[in-house]
Amino acid sequence: MHNSLVNHFDWEDADLHCQIGHHLLQGFEPLNRFAIPVLYHHTPWEELKNLSLSPQEKRMANLIFLADRIDVMSAAHYGKDILHTKGEIVRSIVSYSGSYFDPEMVEAFQKSEAAESFWIALEGHHITRYTWDMGRFESKKLLTIHQLKQFSLILSYIVDQKSPFTAQHSTLVGRLGHYLANRYGLLEDQCDKIEIAGFLHDIGKLRIPDHILDKPGALTEFERSIMNQHSYETFEILRHIDGLEEIPHWAAFHHEGINGTGYPFHPAERDLSIEARIIAVADIFQALVQDRPYRAGMKIDQVMAILDEFVEGGKVDPSIVEIIRKDQQHCFQIARGEVDENPLIPFPILMRYYSKKSS
Repeated sequence: MHNSLVNHFDWEDADLHCQIGHHLLQGFEPLNRFAIPVLYHHTPWEELKNLSLSPQEKRMANLIFLADRIDVMSAAHYGKDILHTKGEIVRSIVSYSGSYFDPEMVEAFQKSEAAESFWIALEGHHITRYTWDMGRFESKKLLTIHQLKQFSLILSYIVDQKSPFTAQHSTLVGRLGHYLANRYGLLEDQCDKIEIAGFLHDIGKLRIPDHILDKPGALTEFERSIMNQHSYETFEILRHIDGLEEIPHWAAFHHEGINGTGYPFHPAERDLSIEARIIAVADIFQALVQDRPYRAGMKIDQVMAILDEFVEGGKVDPSIVEIIRKDQQHCFQIARGEVDENPLIPFPILMRYYSKKSS
């Protein structure tokens, strides 16, 4: 999908990611007003203007489409020759006025792009600063714990879809983490926070190159050194969010061992909280039972044997492994996604797409 987005102006299945975005947003109240514009943001203006949508929804959807295509045509020129090639981009956009884009939007674009600052400001480091400044504005709309779980679930879906090897991984680590925390005896509020940390534990993988994430085999020493940076990136992303003060450490410590092995912080045993220990075990368990393109998921007895080895070596908390041992089958079902499926995650949409592609 990403390759098509950046290499083609229009293509078959262009609406797939629109459907996924709509599905994710419509159930999340703070952002559900954007669900319809996202659903139609690749619909040409000549079709869009005749649909039974509000004028605002049509305008917003087409504005996203226009901005999307401007950026795609400009991306290869940012920081290089964007001011030299902008004329060609403008001519291309104008040629689609009335067909793909609202003529009024195109006219507004032409007025805006006349300033060189319009194009320079689209470069990556300027966008980063701009979004950072946006985050400094205080909002009086606070998320409830339920809404924070929903939003974290959306982010976990985005992370998991970065690689075909990890579909549902973050989501299921969060689900299993919540279950283990509940069985451990933690309060429900704490269980919910552990679930959120599980959903977000791999968000740092968004900064790992695709060719490393998608490699269908053992990583080289160099590739492993790159991969091992992802949990620090998770910490760095989450620690700037007010209200998540505990969660960054729980999420980012998911590859740390009680015995000091692991990465990237090597905390002392006393600094490895029970929440972090639960997520670490949930992460290992889910990864081992999950089917991957290069291997089938392991059977429960194989997984327990590996966990026992980790316990003997002092890497994981034996009390959490014991919880799994007492309820192996249910933990296995949670980790495989066979129970407690969440309607926010649009896997049926993707399955229809992959089935069509494979046929």
